Amino acid sequence: MVKIGVLGLQGAVEEHRQRLRDAGAEPVTVKRPEDLEGIRGLILPGGESTTIGKLMRQYDLLDPVRELARSGTPVFGTCAGMILLAKEIEGEEEAHIGLMDIRVARNSFGRQKDSFETDLTFKGIEGGPFRAVFIRAPHVAAAGPGVEVLSKFQDRIVAVRQGNLLATAFHPELTEDLRIHRYFLEMVQP
Repeated sequence: MVKIGVLGLQGAVEEHRQRLRDAGAEPVTVKRPEDLEGIRGLILPGGESTTIGKLMRQYDLLDPVRELARSGTPVFGTCAGMILLAKEIEGEEEAHIGLMDIRVARNSFGRQKDSFETDLTFKGIEGGPFRAVFIRAPHVAAAGPGVEVLSKFQDRIVAVRQGNLLATAFHPELTEDLRIHRYFLEMVQP
């Protein structure tokens, strides 16, 4: 059974762990650099990106996660995880992990009370639309030439892939549809 890490500092950690179990993987909670050993992929969950970024710095996880991704290990960021992966965050001077060639706009769809669900098409996933849950979600305001757009909502980019990096503005872990987690697992085990 393939071991997939889930960054366990804040956010929708248990929901991702459950979806990974449902999809046939073994979830490993990552809270310290040594927890990265032996994992084949890593999920950066939704939550509060500023808080997660501060905690990653406090627990010396930024550089080890960067190196893990640079070595080719697949990394999947959802909502706040997308912000953590972005090279540029609108209105911010400093990125967090900063590996994905995207510029993101935070809270693009409004506040918590503006949360919503909608059906999206997702490139590379069969079986019809995916029900996407948006909670204080970002969107990709600009994507570099090596970034593949996987899904849009209206005119906003909400899912992207760049090599071994995958990011969604929405929360696939909050539905029982496993297709996006399986898509990630296919990146881990091509």
